[in-house]
Amino acid sequence: MVENKKIILVGIPGVGKTTLLTTMVEILKNHKKNVVVINYGSLMFDVAKQNGLQDRDELRKLSVSEQQRLQKIAAEQISEHDEEVVIIDTHAFINSPEGYYPGLPEHVLKIIKPDNFVSVSAKPEEIYNRRMKDDTRNRDKITLANIKKELDVQSGMISACAVITGSPVRLVLNGEGKIDEAADKIIKAIGL
Repeated sequence: MVENKKIILVGIPGVGKTTLLTTMVEILKNHKKNVVVINYGSLMFDVAKQNGLQDRDELRKLSVSEQQRLQKIAAEQISEHDEEVVIIDTHAFINSPEGYYPGLPEHVLKIIKPDNFVSVSAKPEEIYNRRMKDDTRNRDKITLANIKKELDVQSGMISACAVITGSPVRLVLNGEGKIDEAADKIIKAIGL
């Protein structure tokens, strides 16, 4: 039996996380790795839909206690995965009406037991431009100041996760046109 590796990859909207994940999976599969990507928010939304929620962007507007309940259910589902490489695509925080709520609070980390964290960022101007082109989501007002604040909050949240779990964090800048370079850095850093 092959021991699996759970990697939590975070990034604020617009850092190019989805494209980066697609590139990483392709590389890992070319190296004969059994890999799965799990979108944490999608798991939470699947459960919330059973309770009547109809818009994924409404998740962050739920009460903290309801978000905690959904996080726990999603974390339990993730912990059952036994693929060789399990990559959890998520956010370090949720910008909720009550403030910045941790996307990976201690109770979630204890269930998932991640081996590595990857924190993806990009230049604020690049993030701004990417968000302006994305009309598939219902986002809050976009400003460079808000993006810089989100990058700071992500940094603090993911650092706390590393301290809680004792797992390393790899910080990766996903610059425009440098997706392969970013993917290679991550794969090497997590030992795959």
